[in-house]
Amino acid sequence: MYSPAEENYLKALLLLSEETGETGVNELSKRLAIKMPTVNSMIKRLAEKKLVHYESYQPLQLTAKGKIEAALILRKHRLTEMYLVEKMGFGWEEVHEIAEQVEHIQSPRFFEKMDEILNHPTIDPHGSPIPDTEGKISWTRYEKLSDCSNGAVVTFVAVTNSVADFLLYLNDKDLKLGTKLTIKAIESYDKSMIVSYIGHPSETLSSIVCEKMLVSGS
Repeated sequence: MYSPAEENYLKALLLLSEETGETGVNELSKRLAIKMPTVNSMIKRLAEKKLVHYESYQPLQLTAKGKIEAALILRKHRLTEMYLVEKMGFGWEEVHEIAEQVEHIQSPRFFEKMDEILNHPTIDPHGSPIPDTEGKISWTRYEKLSDCSNGAVVTFVAVTNSVADFLLYLNDKDLKLGTKLTIKAIESYDKSMIVSYIGHPSETLSSIVCEKMLVSGS
């Protein structure tokens, strides 16, 4: 059993490793918004517990045990998000902060029941994979909308950022996971895109938005 703080560090390291590959103490400090000396102290504690490989001035690495523990924390978080959306009617923009609290509940049966009620989902409301009961994660390499070509027809499948303001923006545009998009034009100046989808024959999306939307080919 680990403290909530230890669990937060493990999960953050796992996500940093997958999202950016940058797992230095500095990157972890920024991710968690915690000062460097505090981060160093915690990393040394996790290293003593055989959860993290730690060497001065080297990238941090989760041990095999650390990866499993981190994935199981992530599993609790993403199952909670899915439950809040599917069974309690929360919007996908509302669930992250609640799941941050619930993920620290130390009751395997609680999350097993949640998984059962949801019929064992494999992705969360934001399109991210839910680790299985053994801590295995099926990462899928999707393409950013910003990397797609003019004329492409793609399906919106996930977001890289679940910040509430961004998700509310997508709500306002009626952009939901599963939406099929046709890229009608790409502005040469700022790389913004003009796209069309059901109910929206012509919608302009900024390059910032396109960077955060993940798609798959139709």
